Amino acid sequence: MNKQKYVAGVDEVGRGPLAGAVVAAAVILDPTRPIEGLADSKKLTEKRREKLAIEIRERALCWALGRAEVEEIDQINILHASMLAMKRAVEALEIEADHALIDGNRCPDLSCSSEAIIGGDGLIESISAASIIAKVARDHEMIEMDRRYPGYGLAKHKGYPTKMHIEALQRLGISPIHRRSFGPVKKLL
Repeated sequence: MNKQKYVAGVDEVGRGPLAGAVVAAAVILDPTRPIEGLADSKKLTEKRREKLAIEIRERALCWALGRAEVEEIDQINILHASMLAMKRAVEALEIEADHALIDGNRCPDLSCSSEAIIGGDGLIESISAASIIAKVARDHEMIEMDRRYPGYGLAKHKGYPTKMHIEALQRLGISPIHRRSFGPVKKLL
């Protein structure tokens, strides 16, 4: 009898923001417990993402988060930090993945085989699940950061470079969670 192959879907969220960590998720879905409505997290309402995230955490064979902190992003750049976060997510899975499907055009250095799929978060259910888990986790984190660093509007824009965020940066200066290597932040140093 041949052993079941465990395929992990992997995605990251938070490459574009000026603040906070980049967060990745890896998910191995259970084929016997399908989840209705999986899609690219950006195409779902916040309420729908929250509901699906609970369902994914309950029904998946396993899931894990990985992250790269602001200091790492500033040291190695956002692309390498994203790869590092995805690698950490895959390595944190309770079940070792035999293969990983990565959203995007390149793969992190993993101990299992992997394949990059452009637009994978809208095509492959396990990548959709990873995108939802990562987005919900990072959004919750930014809401917490908004409490810790009030005035920037982090709960609202989640660290992305909105007009409101840029104005708050100019008014309040840089917080410890701002990425110093990113243009709008760098300009204020």
